[in-house]
Amino acid sequence: MAFVYILYSSTIDKFYIGFTTEIPDVRLERHNSDYYEDKFTANGKPWDLFLSFECESKEQARKIEAHIKSMKSQKYIRNLATYPEIIEKLKLKFA
Repeated sequence: MAFVYILYSSTIDKFYIGFTTEIPDVRLERHNSDYYEDKFTANGKPWDLFLSFECESKEQARKIEAHIKSMKSQKYIRNLATYPEIIEKLKLKFA
């Protein structure tokens, strides 16, 4: 089981995109603690879980994560939440 997750920080008005084999809520707790104290997410606390979805494999999740990051667009990320069919198309594309 693998997930793509997107966090949002209103403190810095930024999104963070990641993938995990853990439950996204566990990862969120880590980003909001000192677990990643020297990483990008340390600057944006508190983070909120904006979106998460399950993928078929770790490889698929990694590819979708890379694709979303490559878009470099908050609008694209917001559209993922508004239009779930985009996520389904990504899953098919990176199956």
